Amino acid sequence: MIKKILVAALILLTSLTFLAQRTNSSPYSYFGIGEEFTSTTVEQSSMGGIGVAFNHYKYLNFTNPAAYSDLRYTTYALGLLNTDLTIESSTTKQNVNSTSLSYIALAFPIGGKAGFSIGLQPVSSVGYSLTNSLTDSNGDISETSLFSGNGGVNKIYGSFGIKVFKGLSLGLEADYIFGNVNNSITNQRDNVSLATKYDEATVMKGVSLKLGAQYQKTLKNKLVLNAGATFKLGNDLKVSGNDYLYSLTVAASGFENARDTVSSAVIDGKFNLPSKTTLGVGVGKRDKWYAGLEYENQDVITTEGLQVNINGAYKYGKSNRFSLGGFYLPKINSISSYWDRVTYRAGVRFEKTGLLVDGSGSNTNFTPIDDFGISFGLGLPLKRLSTVNMGFEYGKRGTTSNNLIQENYFNFRLSLSLTDTNWFQKRKID
Repeated sequence: MIKKILVAALILLTSLTFLAQRTNSSPYSYFGIGEEFTSTTVEQSSMGGIGVAFNHYKYLNFTNPAAYSDLRYTTYALGLLNTDLTIESSTTKQNVNSTSLSYIALAFPIGGKAGFSIGLQPVSSVGYSLTNSLTDSNGDISETSLFSGNGGVNKIYGSFGIKVFKGLSLGLEADYIFGNVNNSITNQRDNVSLATKYDEATVMKGVSLKLGAQYQKTLKNKLVLNAGATFKLGNDLKVSGNDYLYSLTVAASGFENARDTVSSAVIDGKFNLPSKTTLGVGVGKRDKWYAGLEYENQDVITTEGLQVNINGAYKYGKSNRFSLGGFYLPKINSISSYWDRVTYRAGVRFEKTGLLVDGSGSNTNFTPIDDFGISFGLGLPLKRLSTVNMGFEYGKRGTTSNNLIQENYFNFRLSLSLTDTNWFQKRKID
């Protein structure tokens, strides 16, 4: 057992490197802490992101820690995400592609009424390169600004769930959040020999707690009714670092040669992340089918000591999400047909991200950035209880109105879920 734990820990530490190298091409990652990710497995994402009321004896659940009380097998999970993104404005269109590690996690049961999971997941990602040019009365370019950024925020989590009495489970998740984000703005004016560059390098750290509960009741005809809720406590994400404003020359090749530092300052502030509530219900038959509905709500994100909105280009509002989804498994123990043992998943998601952007430049005309996605997926069984899970999602975020950008994306998700015997089960010798 110790050997297995050491191997799992090595994989977890190694994955830190892969998360740090992930890419993101969304222009909306410019704002705040970047483009935020929903904490779901590939199985959950394929069902529209539902999971707060769902539990299973071998699958991980990143939404509700109480679900681990039903875990009966040690499970290793690794998830990957590939995004094909089409960025569209009112005048232009561009296509980009990025691939990243979604998560790596380990979960195991403790006795017959509890379970624990530990893992690593991305919280947000920053990766953009935007150019804005101004023209004079003759239509010639008089000024060019390049906005670029990279980095992201990750978390290491630990989740515990336990049955307190028949049908009711409670859970707790603790997260350690960390990451680095770099943003810069380079400005070059016509007939001016030196350009100027604003460079900001920040480190983000914080902790968070989530409480979860699930209730399960068996009805007639083997139907099972599930209800679940989570409450993520509000927390602060501390931001520290430095910013610099300096002059430089830019060669035709793009090489930058720094000249004089105009100013520098220490960054010391924080994002106040409010509490988040998720509620859900579902009904189904064990290892046959399931359908669920989920609602999530979060208050307004605020900041302290940060000049995140010095030009009034964006602000935060309340966010919420509605998800509907489920799965169908024709016959789990079919011998005659492999495809009868495949799990088929589908779902739909409507989300108000809470981000409001003013593309008019008046600082008064803010447009909400909404997100819509429709998804489906397959759970392909391997030997024993292990599975390969594939998820496909088509969605749209943002709008081309108010001088903004619309993103049409196609996400392909892939995960490997390996099951093993319970590490803490005492072996019997006949």
